[in-house]
Amino acid sequence: MDATFVLYPNMTALDFVGPFEVLGCVPAVSTRFVAASLAPVRSDNGLVVVPTDTFDSLRSTDIVVVPGSGHWRALLKDSGGVVEWLRAVHPATKWTTSVCTGSTLLAEAGLVTRATTHWAAREDLSVRGVEVSADRVVFDGKVVTGAGVSAGIDMALRLVEAEFGEAVAQAVQVGIEYDPQPPRAYDSIPPEITQGLRAVFDSRQA
Repeated sequence: MDATFVLYPNMTALDFVGPFEVLGCVPAVSTRFVAASLAPVRSDNGLVVVPTDTFDSLRSTDIVVVPGSGHWRALLKDSGGVVEWLRAVHPATKWTTSVCTGSTLLAEAGLVTRATTHWAAREDLSVRGVEVSADRVVFDGKVVTGAGVSAGIDMALRLVEAEFGEAVAQAVQVGIEYDPQPPRAYDSIPPEITQGLRAVFDSRQA
């Protein structure tokens, strides 16, 4: 089974590294990295990843994982071919997934009706006609979305359980020594902290 991770400039590294580590632990899964070209792609914090395939060369895959970005609104205006590629491959995928603001790209492509995302991007999902959930992981048919950044590990573990069974998912969880205790929920954080974070996120959208 092929799992393909979508790469684009200013993606958030943990959004795909977390699911990559989980899915890569399953012997039945082979991993690929797809981007607009084979040139190295730089994440928002400087991690550089070399694609194995391009949007033109890879036209089908079993699993798609779309990471998010702290610059998601600029990406929604010009995805660099990501949205078009998702529309093209989605009909034949077994699972189409996203992490964090990657779900806004799925929404822009018209592929999801109910999803979760980073708390700062919920409105961007809602205005695209998506039913927004605050859950950590959401299944919407074959589309699976994870909330912000670290939730990609949870999403991938849930995906492994759905595809390969609970025992395999538990083995992977123990193997990576992951203790799935979610961080503090957005609604429980003092307003002065969330306001400061929103100012940071808003500055990236300029």
